[in-house]
Formats: sequence, structure tokens, C-alpha cells
Amino acid sequence: MFRICMGYVNDHDWAKDIAQETFVTIWQQLPKFRQEAAIGTWIFRIASNNCLRQIERQNRMPRTDMPEQIAEHIEPDREPQVQFLYKCIAELPETDRLIISLELEDVKQAEIAKIVGLSETNIRVKVHRIKERLAKKFENYEH
Repeated sequence: MFRICMGYVNDHDWAKDIAQETFVTIWQQLPKFRQEAAIGTWIFRIASNNCLRQIERQNRMPRTDMPEQIAEHIEPDREPQVQFLYKCIAELPETDRLIISLELEDVKQAEIAKIVGLSETNIRVKVHRIKERLAKKFENYEH
């Protein structure tokens, strides 16, 4: 759940908050689950919707610079490559972010197709192209 949120927002603390809110939403909505899809599909859809809603809210709020006396906090145990991966995923279009986030969570491509509303063949092609794009960015990052 956290990695899906991280793929959307690319901010460690914000992703933790959204993941926590998603678990609360899942708990609250569980009695309404109609078993029309797999539970994992339903959960990923809720997570995706929560992320999109949070991003929309964030974009509506005016932004200000951080005060100079507050230092930026960077997770020391996080590898630079992982941070770069999340940054690259966050730059992808919305559907591609969702697809690759689910792929990284080992969700079957048939389930991803149901969540996103595309054919399995289209998902396979998109996953391949997304991985190629990310690989090129990593080649440039390492040089």
C-alpha cells in the first residue's frame, strides 16, 4: 500500500499518511464490499482513488516556501536509487503510475487490467514500455 502511495506522491511522510487513511477507508467500507472483483483489486482501487483525491486537494491549496530555519529531512536509510525510482514513477502519467505501482506489488496483469479498465494485452505492452522508459532514466542517472 505504501509503495503504491509513494508512486503517486513521491513524498515519504505524505505517502505514509495516505496509506494510513486508505486502511481506515478500507475498514469502513468493508461491509459494502460486494465481491464483484477480487478483494485485492478493490483495495488497490481505493488506494488509487485516495492518492488521486489527495493530489487534487494538494493542487488546490496555495503553496508557500518552507521557512529557512527548518531543515529538509531526508530518510538516511533510503537508497538514492529507490528515491530516484519513486521520482521517475511520480513523473509518469496517472495511468502509467498506477500500472507500474501495481506491477511492483506483484499484482497479476489480469487484475491490473480490471483495475485500470484496459485489456491484458494492453497492460503487457504498457508495462514493457514503462520499464523501458524507467531503464533509460536510470542509464542517464548512473552516468
